[in-house]
Parts: sequence; C-alpha cells; structure tokens
Amino acid sequence: MAISLPNAPGGPNKNDDKSVGNILTQPLSVTFGAKGVSAKSRMLFTDQLALLLETGTALAPSLEALKKQSDNATMNGIIDELIDAVSTGQSFSQALSKHPDVFPSTYVQLIAAGEQGGFIDRVLAQLLDMDRRREELNSTLVMAFVYPAFLFVFAIAVVIFVLTWVFPRFATMFANLGDKLPFSTKILMSISDFITGYWPLIIVGVVGSVVAAIRWAKTDAGGAWLDTLKLKVPGVNEVYRTLYLTRSLRVLSLSLGNGVNIVDALASCRESIPNRSFRQFLSRVEESVKHGQGIAAGFNRPDLIPPVARQMIETGEASGNLALVMGRLADDMEANVAKKVKILSKVAEPVMLLTMGLVVGFVVSALILPIFKLSGAVR
Repeated sequence: MAISLPNAPGGPNKNDDKSVGNILTQPLSVTFGAKGVSAKSRMLFTDQLALLLETGTALAPSLEALKKQSDNATMNGIIDELIDAVSTGQSFSQALSKHPDVFPSTYVQLIAAGEQGGFIDRVLAQLLDMDRRREELNSTLVMAFVYPAFLFVFAIAVVIFVLTWVFPRFATMFANLGDKLPFSTKILMSISDFITGYWPLIIVGVVGSVVAAIRWAKTDAGGAWLDTLKLKVPGVNEVYRTLYLTRSLRVLSLSLGNGVNIVDALASCRESIPNRSFRQFLSRVEESVKHGQGIAAGFNRPDLIPPVARQMIETGEASGNLALVMGRLADDMEANVAKKVKILSKVAEPVMLLTMGLVVGFVVSALILPIFKLSGAVR
C-alpha cells in the first residue's frame, strides 16, 4: 500500500524547483569516519525517500529506487538490508535501528512515530529540515573563524621563515657587533640557532605532542576535561551552551510534536549532544521527569539555561504547548547564536591582525636595528 499524505507544516515545499526526476539524479554517497555515514549523505537519502513517499510510491519500491540510484557499495548494502527487513514484515524503524551509526535514535524514534500515525513522509521532511538547520549553523561557525585562523597560521609561518632563513644569513654580520646587538636580536638569534640546529628533534617533538594530545582528547578523562572547558571559558562558553541547548530543544520539539513520550525524547536528545557535561545535565532532566517533577524543573539551571528560555519552557509545559514553544525557542536561539558567532569573528579579526602586526614588527625590528647600527659604524 502506497503512503501518500497531503503536505503538513515542515513538509516539502511545493514551490521548490525540484522534481522527482532532478532529485533522483543526485547519486547517494557515503563518507566514512569515526561515526559512519556523513550527515549530508543521510540528508540526501532522507530527501529522496521523502519525495518518493510523498508522490505515492510505496516504501519498498522507494527503497529499491534509491538502491538503483546509489553508486556506493556500502550504501547499497545498507539499503539492501532495509529492503529485506521491510519485505519480511519488520517495521521501517526496526530496520533503521540496526544501523545506529547511520540513523541515530532520534531518527529511528521519529520514524516509528510516523509509522504509527501514517505520516512517515512528513517526519522525513522534518528530519531533513532539522539536519539542514544543523549543517547551516555548523557552516556559519566554520566560516566565521576561517579568516582569523588563516591570519594566525600566516603569522606563525612568517616568523618561522624569518628565523630559519633570514636570520642565519645575517649571523656573521651580527657577530661583528657583539655586545652592541639589541636585546631582542640576541633573543631571536638564539631561537634561530636552536631551530636551525635541532629542527629534526623539534619536528618530532611537535608531531609527537600533537598526536599525544589528540589521543588524550579521545580518552574519557581528556574528553570530559575538554567538554567541561567548553562550558566554562568566558566568551566561548556562551556559544557552546547555546549550540547544545538549541540542538536539544530542536530534537525535543520534533520528538514531542510527533508523539514520542518525554522520557524517550530526552534519551534520544541526550545521545545527539557531543558534550559529556551537557549530557549529564540532560540525564538529570530525565531523572527529574521520571520522578514526576516535570521538564521545567529539570531545566531550571541558571548556569546553563537563560532566564527567558526557562520561563518559556515552564509556560509551554503549563499550557500543554511544549513542542511548539521549544521549536520557537530553538529558532530564536539559533538566530542569536549565529549573530554572536559573527560578532566574535569580527572581534577576532582585528585582534589577530594587531597581534600578527606586533609579532612580525618585533621580529623585523630585531633584524633591522642591527643593520642600522652597522651602517652607522661604517660611516
């Protein structure tokens, strides 16, 4: 039996210049890493499946069509397993749950709710919208700090170039000045001699330190320390708190709006947050709900939740409109965090330029001052 329902809020936009034909011409691809299939690959799968179901195609033929469109052996294998599971009478959500690295618990639970209510296409459209919003916000974060990061790397590269290539060529000339060399030049000459004399050990030390730091960050202790730091460093902590809260509210709004019970919604919400400290907070909220205290009581954390958000959640719970309120709150906070990130990047740019100017100016002055002294002595 084909699944075909009218559009609902959050569903595909009829005014998009997309059609079944041009959507299905996009090949499915999978990018592998520590967490399996990339979010963009899952978004494409969701988009294509939602469109096929909306046009009245049954689930199994829709999956068959996506399999034919895929040019990735691993994705074909996943779709094959989904087709086999659905064909043998398993629900679509049960089939998806066998691939947790590809389809997280939030995805599976919402599909299960859609199956029970007969609106899988609408749920898929909402999941796609949530993934798109998250990707857009991530892109905003990355782009905001690309230029400051470039300035930092460029400044380091300039200093290393001057110390390893320029200074050694003036070493003999500067040696004639002896004690008359400026203090800054003496320091940089010593650093230059150390770098040029021990550069293999320095490279090994730097690479070893980076590898050790990455491995430590992947341990429970290291990851927990970094997660706590993200929520405590002034300036950065507000951005991270808002990001985690926005994602939590988005998942909760979508889950509750589609009939998922509050405890399961909080559990899947917790799994979607990459920060251990914030996950502990969500666990306490879940315990608060289980003990009958309500979700508003659990969210009463002034150090993590802004006053306006706490008030809106309390009002939404009291009025029975918690899903709607959380969705509106997530929209507002998402816009605010994007603004804050842009402001931070605008502040970071002149700070980095000033810092780079001071560092490069110090290095250049340490190089030029002795030359002036030499030219004076010649006269």
